[in-house]
Amino acid sequence: MSLSEEMKRRLADIIAADEVVLFMKGNRLRPQCGFSAGVVAALDSRVADYTTVDVLADPEVRDGIKEFSQWPTIPQLYVRGEFVGGADIVREMVTSGELDRLVAAQGPVQTPTITVTPAAVEAFKEAFGDGGPDEVIRLEISPGFEHGLAIEPARPDDVRVDVAGLRFAVARLSARRADGLRFDFVTQRGEAGFKIDNPNAPPQVQQIGPKDLRTRLAAGKVHLFDVRTPQEREIARIEPSVLLDEAARDDILTLGRDTPLVFYCHHGVRSHSAAEYFLQQGFKDVASVAGGIEAWSNEVDPTVRRY
Repeated sequence: MSLSEEMKRRLADIIAADEVVLFMKGNRLRPQCGFSAGVVAALDSRVADYTTVDVLADPEVRDGIKEFSQWPTIPQLYVRGEFVGGADIVREMVTSGELDRLVAAQGPVQTPTITVTPAAVEAFKEAFGDGGPDEVIRLEISPGFEHGLAIEPARPDDVRVDVAGLRFAVARLSARRADGLRFDFVTQRGEAGFKIDNPNAPPQVQQIGPKDLRTRLAAGKVHLFDVRTPQEREIARIEPSVLLDEAARDDILTLGRDTPLVFYCHHGVRSHSAAEYFLQQGFKDVASVAGGIEAWSNEVDPTVRRY
């Protein structure tokens, strides 16, 4: 295969856009093969942020990068524009310590901006209690954007942030993920706790209840899809909804990625898997009906047959 000049430029631009670029199957949060997952795990413990390119989403890129690098398999890792290798080479570099030396040359970490509401300030101070002089509010954010908070001494490579008289220490690899973070302290359904808004977090599948679905349907602001079998749909259905078959999937993929999508099944398991799939395709507003059509019948419309 002869690589076109246009594809060469496209791949070169992708590689030059970040210090660390990984061509893989799936993405950083959802690897689609074990080899890609292994390289992601190696990078996640060493690199704060890097770019992943899902070759499954673009066959031209999948074939092109193999020709571009003269390397026959995926994943492929590039650091500062230079091809490093695939999964086996990365594994060897982890063992030898070479990967640590290679990625250690990344630039300095920027101090994140963190906002804490007055209610959260008071809650943090109460939680801090008689904490010792060396203790801080330590924050660590995983690549999957799970937020960990602890009151403990800072570690040597932590990034210090002082906000409203509070001392935060952010894990170095979490610093970029923490930029713009906002802490609040709220009471919902009789339970009080911290509410964390992170503008860097990727979209997640929303779990909505049947009554929320009824409100969205009444407002005409949602596309509703039935993930069950045609036989189940003959027994009972929520209207208006469309059976998620191959044709419906293809139709969804032509929609704008801001289109709100909701999926339901019998109890909520299959619909969550379907919603995850469309998140992987770039949709941002994706929900699954908790409890499925069973909950809809119990809480909204008892005329819908249960089975």
